[in-house]
Amino acid sequence: MAEEPSAKRHHAETSDKRSNLVDINVPGEKRDYTRTLKGVELHGKETLEIVCTSEPDKADEVISRLWRKLGDRIRGIIGVGVHYTNEDEPPQMAAVLQLCVDELCLVYHIAAATKWPKRLKDFLREEKLYTFVSFSIGGDKRMLRESGLEINPNNFIDMQRKWKDPKTRKYYDSLANVAGGVIHPFYESMKKKMNRADHKLWGNSPLPDNLITYAGIDACATYKSWKTIDNIVTGWDISKEQEADPYYHCNFADEDA
Repeated sequence: MAEEPSAKRHHAETSDKRSNLVDINVPGEKRDYTRTLKGVELHGKETLEIVCTSEPDKADEVISRLWRKLGDRIRGIIGVGVHYTNEDEPPQMAAVLQLCVDELCLVYHIAAATKWPKRLKDFLREEKLYTFVSFSIGGDKRMLRESGLEINPNNFIDMQRKWKDPKTRKYYDSLANVAGGVIHPFYESMKKKMNRADHKLWGNSPLPDNLITYAGIDACATYKSWKTIDNIVTGWDISKEQEADPYYHCNFADEDA
């Protein structure tokens, strides 16, 4: 298994774990808290574990769990979501960062935190071991930079630009359109579970359970959608390469004989 980025630096930490952490300069209600929601229902028997925290040590713990889930996968994928501070109270910045792999999602409440997790920035700068995927990433990239974070731009896929839902005629699809089409209709109602006023509350702490749930499902939908799309496209490409092989059709001819 590949070595976790920056893991060696954390085996022998001092008793003051925050002494060498970098300050966060994002406005919000500062508060140390962790809220874990287990068994969040998706569709069928699928469930999600969401860990929402403003505590850097807890975030580092979950990042390590995400890393272990990625393991030695040939095509590691991390679903990303970003929500912003209240636009009526500029400057607007990233208030929440979500990272999802399989059935685990970290919701880091930036606006409530005072320090960055030690592993986070190195995790987001990775170039080869895994790929970050989000939806309509222009605003997310800008808000993350305003907050002091950056996901490697060479390793950050905008799913909205890479996939078109054949059932819609809109120029740009929503995540609900795509996830509802490639995963399950359950995701088509994502946006209906939030009203406009809720989107002004990402700077409040602690986040209420409905916002934590929404943030987790948002990143999970991104992760599951791109994983499905990537598997389909990769399988199609492999099939085309095989068909170009002159011996490929001979093998089928032998089977039909």
